[in-house]
Amino acid sequence: MADASLPSPTRPVAPDRRRRPALVFIFITIVLDVLALGIIIPVLPALVASFFGGDAGQAAEMLGLFGTVWAAMQFVCSPVLGALSDRFGRRPIILLSNLGLGLDYLVMALAPTLGWLFVGRMISGITAASFTTAGAYIADVTPPERRAAGFGLQGAAFGIGFVLGPALGGLLGSVDPRLPFWVAGGLSLANAVYGFLVLPESLPPEQRRGFSWRRANPLGSFMLLRSHAQLLGLATVMLLSTLAHEVLPAVFVLYGGYRYDWDAATVGLTLAGVGVCSAIVQGGLVRPIVARIGEHRAMLAALLCGATGFTIFGLAPAGDILWLGIPVMALWGLLGPSAQSLMTRRVSPAEQGQLQGAIHGLRGVSGLIGPGLFTLTFAFAIGSGHTWQLPGTPFLLAAALLTGAMLLAWRITRLQPA
Repeated sequence: MADASLPSPTRPVAPDRRRRPALVFIFITIVLDVLALGIIIPVLPALVASFFGGDAGQAAEMLGLFGTVWAAMQFVCSPVLGALSDRFGRRPIILLSNLGLGLDYLVMALAPTLGWLFVGRMISGITAASFTTAGAYIADVTPPERRAAGFGLQGAAFGIGFVLGPALGGLLGSVDPRLPFWVAGGLSLANAVYGFLVLPESLPPEQRRGFSWRRANPLGSFMLLRSHAQLLGLATVMLLSTLAHEVLPAVFVLYGGYRYDWDAATVGLTLAGVGVCSAIVQGGLVRPIVARIGEHRAMLAALLCGATGFTIFGLAPAGDILWLGIPVMALWGLLGPSAQSLMTRRVSPAEQGQLQGAIHGLRGVSGLIGPGLFTLTFAFAIGSGHTWQLPGTPFLLAAALLTGAMLLAWRITRLQPA
């Protein structure tokens, strides 16, 4: 007969017994999911181009459409998955998302036409929204005073995955352009099996609530953010911050090549440095800094460092000066864990999934707006139609967005001091 004192994967267990192993699993699952996403980054352009006979122009247009659709799926589906996890628990949603993501990568590996690949990217955008449920899980199993550290581990997992994923994808892609998709699928499916064996449920049945499309659609999920003045202010800070972050994937490669004549290897190593510094901050510095100065002050310091780092990026006359801005900008990583921790305190346990869905929906909005905003800004800044050129303008715009977010966060701090 089974020992009733042992935790069951399908039965919620006491917070003190579930917190550490649960956080370890969530950390691993995010690393593997982001690793799988990152693995296909170096090979997706070449695979898309192969359907156009190597035409780079047509491939670039299709990749832009792929990115837009992926962000749109995140925007629409993050609130849905969050609401489903409030109704059925976190465990089944996380496991189904991992399973779906793994199967989707296998479909993409076998895709005989561009249409199949496009559908695969759509499904990937849906199933990758499991990050929403992972955030709700962290809120469930972590006491309020430790949530910033828990969300910091989530951010560190993102950093590690995005550093290792593209590097591994490049090596695998040199063997066969479809091999990274097979490996990504295998990692996601292995993660689903691992979670099925070890992951306990975090949301007790008595704290769940019924599913409602009114709350699960993106606009309905954002209504939760209006339920509390400070919650809405924090959400606006997060939106400005995630929008500013879009400058890195949108123009960094173009900027490095145009201004500093960097080759692909130099750009890749620089971005890897950004990821490593971010992982160090979120995995190792969030907890001691937040414990010492509090979440509100950590939020202000993070935005100041982010704005300063982007200003250095935009004005640096040489690449080695830009590198000096990387550790400064990395301290911006204090923002997400601090803001998310503050936001989770303003909703009930039954609303944590909806809250995380709304937060990730904001990131979807940023993904829809940011690429066009910053690429057009870069094109204007280096255009020949005016007598001046300032190629770093996109980074200065990102710094301005973070400065605005900092002023808003300062106002929130005045309304409720740390």
